[in-house]
This record gives sequence, structure tokens and C-alpha cells, in this order.
Amino acid sequence: MTGQTVHDAWLVWLQHERRSSPKTQESYGRDVRQWLTFLNDQNCPPDQFGRLEARLFLSKLADKNMAATSIARILSSIRSYYRFAMRQGHYHDINLTSLKAPRLKQPLPKSIAAVDVKAMIAAVRNLGQAPWIEARDIAVLTLIYGTGLRISEALALKRGDAPLGQWLRVVGKGGKSRDVPVLDIVRAAIDHWLDHSPGGQSPDAPLFIANRGGPLHPRAVQRLVETLRYQLGLESHATPHALRHAFASHMLAGGGDLRAIQSLLGHANLTTTQRYTHIDASGLSAMHRDTHPRARQK
Repeated sequence: MTGQTVHDAWLVWLQHERRSSPKTQESYGRDVRQWLTFLNDQNCPPDQFGRLEARLFLSKLADKNMAATSIARILSSIRSYYRFAMRQGHYHDINLTSLKAPRLKQPLPKSIAAVDVKAMIAAVRNLGQAPWIEARDIAVLTLIYGTGLRISEALALKRGDAPLGQWLRVVGKGGKSRDVPVLDIVRAAIDHWLDHSPGGQSPDAPLFIANRGGPLHPRAVQRLVETLRYQLGLESHATPHALRHAFASHMLAGGGDLRAIQSLLGHANLTTTQRYTHIDASGLSAMHRDTHPRARQK
């Protein structure tokens, strides 16, 4: 089979077997077509490329000032194409090690200072909203910061999950559930929301509802934080997800155990949680530089 024929069969497999979204199929297909066109220009059959062709291809991508994440996605698409082709017997014994993705820099989570979090939540009262919307917005922000939930986890809670007890069970990524402790201030914010929320909701209804009565959408919470960020003059990284980062980094700075924080955040890998140690270390460095007498000596 020609490279294009295998490519078409692979796209069908992505659609029907992997059930990939149309956008994924489009981007993956475009990535592999780019690779096959390159090999054709090099007069190289798709199953006979080597390290030289791979390096030339990567060089061409780098010359386009393409981001490392984009290059990594392209190479992932190409490897998927070849793995499919080898499973189906179209190609044989192709070494994919030369199609290794560039090392990606893991961005450090950006947190928000505790005083700024407090100011954000307090500023909700200055937006001139209806009392029930004000109570809802304060409850959502307090819940995310107080428990470290992802915004999707917070908005997935049902009316039957409240009133909150000492612990809250949430379902995170991959359908994995975990239990997180609930602070009194979080419980009070949720209770205040329940006292002001429109009644008649079934236990299966969303805990947080939108202004028109449907489920509250993540974008609405993002817009809320954008408004608060603008009013308070905060940095652009002050987002709903940064409240989760603040939960972790503030716990760590207060002496929290890394394994415990991993469990609370629902991280599958400890290395993901360890990124917060860099935030804490940078804070300690700044404190040392600003306060130690020897640091002032040139």
C-alpha cells in the first residue's frame, strides 16, 4: 500500500476505533500528510526513512519557529500512524526512536498570594449583582481555593452533595474519586449559597446554576475572575485554576506534607505535585535575599 492509502486507512481507524473527535482527526491527518510530503520530496518511501530524514524534518519544523509543543504533537501523530501501519502489517520493523519529541519545559504552576485571594473573594460583593448570584460566586471561589478542586470538579457537584460535611468526595480525571476535607469557611459559603439559591432543585441538579437556571459553565467563572482581576489590578495568571495552585502552594509553604497534598489534588504522579516545591523554594530565596543581613553586602 502507498503511504497515502495507509494514511486514509489510519484516519478511518481513528474515527471508528479510537472515536477521535473531528478536530483531532483533522490535525493528526494534517501532521502525517506533512511528513509524507517531506519524504516524497526526499525520494524516500514512507517505510524506509532513517535518522537523517528525521533530523532534516525536525530541522524544517524548527526553521518555522514552531513551538516545541506543536512539534511534539506532530511527532506523536506520525508515531501513531506508523504503529497502526505495523499492527495492520502494512509496514514492518520500523524504528521510531528517531522520531523522538523534543524535551518540553514543564511550566511552573502560577499561584496567587493569599492576600490577593482574600481580596478577590471580598470584591465579589462590589459587583452589584443579585444576592443569590453574589452568594453563588463567593461559594464557587471559596470552594476551589479551600479544597483545591479543579473548576470542572467543583461545577460537577450535585445538589445532593450539599450541605457539605467534614469531607467531600469528588470524581476527578479518569473517573478516579478522592475525599477532600472541607474547611468551616467553605461549608459556611456553601450554606449561604443554599440559603439564597432558587429552590425546587432535585438532588441530581447541579449544585451551582447559571443566571438563567442551567448548569454554571466554567467560562462564566473565568469571566468572573477576569473582572475581579481587572478591578484589583492583579497579574494575568490570576485565573480560577490558579486558585487551585494557590491552595497547594500555600499548604506547602505552611508545612503541608507533599504526599498529602498529592492526594488532595488528585495527582496520579508525585512529580506533578513536586512542581509546587519550586514555587515554595523561590519564595524562600526571595525572603532570604530580602531579610538576611549578609545578602545586602556587595
